[in-house]
Amino acid sequence: MEIFTGEFFSALLAIVVIDLVLAGDNAIVIALAARNLPDHLRTKAVVWGTVGAIVVRSAMTLVVVWLLKIPGLLLAGGALLLWIAYKLLIAPDGDEKHNVGSATNFWAAMKTIVIADAVMGLDNVLAVAGAAHGNFLLVVLGLLISIPIVIWGSQLILKYVQKYPAIVYIGSGVLVWTGVKMMTGEPLIKDYVAIAGNAIGLVYAMAMGGVLGAGFWKNHSVARSRVAARVVDLAAEPARPIQATTDNLSITKKVLIPVDGTASALQAVHHVINQFLIDPKTEVHLLHVRAPFSQHISLFVGMRNRQSYHREMAEKTLQSAHDLLDQHGVPHASHIELGDTVAVIDRVAQHLCVDRIVMGTARKNTLTRLMEDSVTSKVLETARVPVEVIAGAAAPRWERIGIPVGVSAALAVLFMAAADW
Repeated sequence: MEIFTGEFFSALLAIVVIDLVLAGDNAIVIALAARNLPDHLRTKAVVWGTVGAIVVRSAMTLVVVWLLKIPGLLLAGGALLLWIAYKLLIAPDGDEKHNVGSATNFWAAMKTIVIADAVMGLDNVLAVAGAAHGNFLLVVLGLLISIPIVIWGSQLILKYVQKYPAIVYIGSGVLVWTGVKMMTGEPLIKDYVAIAGNAIGLVYAMAMGGVLGAGFWKNHSVARSRVAARVVDLAAEPARPIQATTDNLSITKKVLIPVDGTASALQAVHHVINQFLIDPKTEVHLLHVRAPFSQHISLFVGMRNRQSYHREMAEKTLQSAHDLLDQHGVPHASHIELGDTVAVIDRVAQHLCVDRIVMGTARKNTLTRLMEDSVTSKVLETARVPVEVIAGAAAPRWERIGIPVGVSAALAVLFMAAADW
């Protein structure tokens, strides 16, 4: 492959996308491994740990690039990539399965970062090696570009990957394309590929549709089961008694406000404050739900460190809502939970016997809403108590326009690359 050609840059883009969608856990481990270090060592550990990770990952990828020249391994590696692409679309398992001690000094943090990246990056290594088509320069360039972005922009990347599932589907599509390209490039079946000619395009289409469709169906069936369970629960659920105060038997209204740190959530808090000023007999509960870490992370980060991190990030997220409520003298309680956001909101609402859930949402165009994984919409579908939605300010222009345009452009590049096999 010649450098600085269309094929070169499309392969480089594929490598960067693969690194970004597969390296989220690695970024979290690096951040957690250095948390307990003194300030003057924390940045140093992250920087040098990242350098070590890049060196080790590059060496591993180059070895795999060489191994893929062995007859049969391209076929096996491509098939494995299709499985990895499918697993990428499915929600990961929760954490809290292991309890490994946290790093407490510079060299321990360095060792954790490098070893964790090597162990957790095996799927990444295989995918990058396949996308590089034997070009070592592509491997190094892709890692140099993407790993620093993942390390220092991991929180932003994870936020938008969770919010816009289309990004994950694009990443999975890149993996499918890479896997099929590896399999069709296998020397053992080159005669059959030559006979098939342009019909190979059907293989790409079937693999893309099969993997992405299976992932979509799996996620959709889970949501459908959740709704069905909700209908059954509602049918069997006894009437909930109205809670009354002991002084004058006036109704006390319980309100649950999910808080995720966005301006829309604060808009919901403002709305409840205004209602409280009119009717002080309102019991306010704040809820922040954190996504659990994968089991891979718990292999390298101790339970106390994970729990401390969850608590610290939750308190930062809840702080603005606390300040607003305290400023207006609104008594409130806060709750921090771990798990699937939609399921936890519904469970906590039932446990607290709230009268309604109040959620804020930004105003967005239809295209943006089609691409995002809206928690508000899911809560509206599945919650077993009334949900009040408060419309906030319009989403930023770059999000309303940039996200759909960016996703569309990435899809266009993916299909053009697939058409140029």
